[in-house]
Amino acid sequence: MSIITVDKNNIDTEHICCSITEKKGENCVGSKKAWMKKRFEDGLVFKKLDVRGKVFIEYIPCENAFAPIDGDGYMYINCFWVSGKYKNQGYANLLLEECIKDAKSKGKKGLAVLGSKKKMHFLSDPKFMKYKGFQVCDTASPSFELLYLPFEKVDYTPRFRDCARTGMIDNKDVVIYYSNGCPHTDKYVPIVKSHLEQLNIPYEIIKLETLEQARYCEAPCTNYAVFMKGKFITSEVLTVKKMDKFLEKYYY
Repeated sequence: MSIITVDKNNIDTEHICCSITEKKGENCVGSKKAWMKKRFEDGLVFKKLDVRGKVFIEYIPCENAFAPIDGDGYMYINCFWVSGKYKNQGYANLLLEECIKDAKSKGKKGLAVLGSKKKMHFLSDPKFMKYKGFQVCDTASPSFELLYLPFEKVDYTPRFRDCARTGMIDNKDVVIYYSNGCPHTDKYVPIVKSHLEQLNIPYEIIKLETLEQARYCEAPCTNYAVFMKGKFITSEVLTVKKMDKFLEKYYY
């Protein structure tokens, strides 16, 4: 099986593996593809196995990453996903090798990726990344790790921006940051918003639509981040049922 690069020339006809099904009336895939088209101008690369499955890697120059990260000269991995029947067949290695080869050809110092001390929703598996030689170069509360893989001896390493270090914000309401970097947010954010209104719970929902907004986000994960009582809670895209569980545990 071959690796396909999804770009501006074929994005309208290629499926994107992170959301290969879409019910009638939903535009989850469309919102993600629109987001990708804008990011292509900033150097976004999306490579996937030529199958209908979640087997892909998505990366971009760190200075244009949709994240509160400083790391000029590095390549930042937005998302790296191999799931289902495609696990444990060497495809993760293949995709990572493609990324490394591409980054080196573009003169990058190395790779950077957002991780966690323990596996967190929508973040790369820290055990696999560390097994492949990635090292922790910075941390942010509560358990985020910034990992990097240098290609040669470097004079500096990537860093979290100060705005995203503490895991705390001043707003004590339910606060949700999100972007269309994940195709599922446009579906679930309005559902959760309506639910919070029905519960009469004060909230603020902040959609990150520009690079500047994302680079000053108060959470390292800009696809989706939930705060309650001023504290970071989760990066998992929540359904109503899951939101209720988090409200019960962290808000009431």
